[in-house]
Amino acid sequence: MNILILGSGGREHAFAWKIAQSPLCDSLYVAPGNAGTAGVATNLSISYNDFDAIANAVLQNNVELVIVGPEEPLVNGIVDYFESREDLSKVKIIGPNKAGAQLEGSKDFSKQFMQKYGIPTASSTTFTIDTLEQGLEYLEAQPLPIVLKADGLAAGKGVIIAEKHSEAEIAFREMLQDRKFGDASNKVVVEQFLKGIELSVFVLSDGEHYKILPEAKDYKRIGENDTGLNTGGMGAVSPVAFADANFLKKVDEKVVKPTLHGLKSEGIKYVGFIFIGLMNIKGEPFVIEYNVRMGDPETEVVIPRIQSDFAMLMASTAKGTLNDFELQISPQVAVTTVVVSGGYPGDYEKGKVISGSQKVEDVFLYHAGTTFNGNTEVVTNGGRVMALTGLANSLENAVHKSQRAAQAVQFEGKYFRHDIGVDLIRYND
Repeated sequence: MNILILGSGGREHAFAWKIAQSPLCDSLYVAPGNAGTAGVATNLSISYNDFDAIANAVLQNNVELVIVGPEEPLVNGIVDYFESREDLSKVKIIGPNKAGAQLEGSKDFSKQFMQKYGIPTASSTTFTIDTLEQGLEYLEAQPLPIVLKADGLAAGKGVIIAEKHSEAEIAFREMLQDRKFGDASNKVVVEQFLKGIELSVFVLSDGEHYKILPEAKDYKRIGENDTGLNTGGMGAVSPVAFADANFLKKVDEKVVKPTLHGLKSEGIKYVGFIFIGLMNIKGEPFVIEYNVRMGDPETEVVIPRIQSDFAMLMASTAKGTLNDFELQISPQVAVTTVVVSGGYPGDYEKGKVISGSQKVEDVFLYHAGTTFNGNTEVVTNGGRVMALTGLANSLENAVHKSQRAAQAVQFEGKYFRHDIGVDLIRYND
């Protein structure tokens, strides 16, 4: 079959790299893709939010399966768009419809959903500009720290953890009065702070059946020892030492099954990935958030551990036959280190020539923010530039492989964290 992947990051390169290995895949396209996806697929210069152009490309290239990487087109209703067009009726698409995408598109919806279906999560209350004064009173009565979340998509920047009541009030006013995140902060969810160890569990659903993919832990902060500003992710590890079989069984029973039951009860046929951000609190799972796609850079440690044919896994999901698919997972440990542009997550320059990647051995090198300079040189084109994943029989060796590769890749202003996975080595000890 001919397959189209939407997106341009490390997640999409990991998908493309894995799918290209399948005998099921005839032609593979990525829109818009990056310099890495160009090596295993045909890049199409199309925005993943340009639904008309995507539809034209699907019809022109006889694409039978579309895999949506990022959340934005899902929240914007790309699945509903495909379903509304008769000429696209035979095209399968991996991703939830607009109703299902609310799990990520609206924090208020997801919190109400969790409360309705008994899914363990932090207590919360939602406020609007009309209830600003009540919100300020509520904030003053809450224990510290306090978590404030913009309701809608805010490019990963819509969550504030305030250590002081005065900080919480300023952030609350900025969101609602000053519209700091535009329409995304028309509502603000004020949430209890949960203290524990964070991880992510990934579920793949065909609307009736599901498979749980390898779990992962990512590292959000720019600085070592989890200091500094939040980023899109500086690295990840899979499997996670503190998520043993007993804990993951609790996740399945207390979170995954009630989530899928809730979606069915709401009349939502959910086909695609569910990323469940969790807090492990004394061995009990609490949901921090849902995402309606795979994480990045978590995908870059999950995909290398999936031994099964990924294109066949996607086809089974699209056909509703996931229950018959045998998912094989490697017991090895994967660690990815992300190399980023100088200045990230703030302002950074693009167009820096990348060298040294040809010297990288015995790792998976996934492009994220890259492009071609005059169709020859690979140059930086984003904040997160590459993810370098080591796979090994031990966490220590996987860390070593990933770090060695991150050191080998060179471009002006390059930065990466040297401590990805090190805390879990200590945890194992």
